[in-house]
Amino acid sequence: MERYKDFIGLGVAGNFALHLAQAGELEDFKNIITADEAAPKGIFPFYLPKKVSNAKEILCVYPLSSTTIKLPNETLNVQIEPEVALICEFEYEDEKVSNITPKYFAAYNDCSIRVAGASKISDKKNWGADSKGLSEALLKIDKFSSGSVMDSYAICSFLKRGGEVTAYGEDVALSGYSYFHEKLLDWLKNQLNTQEDFGPLEDIKNYIKECNSPKNAIISIGATRYTDFGEHTFLKENDEIFVVLYDKNKTSSSKIISNIQKDIFEDKSMSVLRQKVIL
Repeated sequence: MERYKDFIGLGVAGNFALHLAQAGELEDFKNIITADEAAPKGIFPFYLPKKVSNAKEILCVYPLSSTTIKLPNETLNVQIEPEVALICEFEYEDEKVSNITPKYFAAYNDCSIRVAGASKISDKKNWGADSKGLSEALLKIDKFSSGSVMDSYAICSFLKRGGEVTAYGEDVALSGYSYFHEKLLDWLKNQLNTQEDFGPLEDIKNYIKECNSPKNAIISIGATRYTDFGEHTFLKENDEIFVVLYDKNKTSSSKIISNIQKDIFEDKSMSVLRQKVIL
């Protein structure tokens, strides 16, 4: 999981209906005006490959792991955020992002601290090594538009605690994202080039410039909705986390639960992230 150390890590906030309300973050974004009601609220950094003058130093600590989540301490509430990550290439023109090409997608855990009063959304996102999750199993993107391989995929997530497997996030099709395909890419490009420091958001365009215009990025495109269990359950030591991207034409979430219980994952069409929670 060291191969992404030169990638910039970015996340999209508010790209799935009702998630921000479930996460208790609607108030954070009350002053953010978007182009339409369904639009994402903004972009946040979770990892910067270079030191940036106006960014917190913790954002330069590499947070990705495919095997563990290390809790910040025993008193803070931490939740899984099941997401899709896009492995992208950036192109630039006149120091602005001119093109974004998603090359792969993978299961991702935008694990987050639930704390009121954080000044920036990124304050809840990176608290050090092993605070984020990315599957080693990348799925190739043929094209990031309607009719692509991604159209038949769904995302589900589970928490295994004391031998019991419980759905943590809803089982939803990737088409359920508010902004997806070209609409998402257009929004991302505009946001990367124009977003300023305001409210919970940060000056992403300056971060990119000070990181020497990185050619590669990991972009998590938004957390999906929780089940009632997921909304009210926080992580504990020895929990096991599963975030799974799967082809609906080839398997189902019920079969995935069986796979988790049997500890068997042989379907190469899936991207599976499995993490053990440690202190």
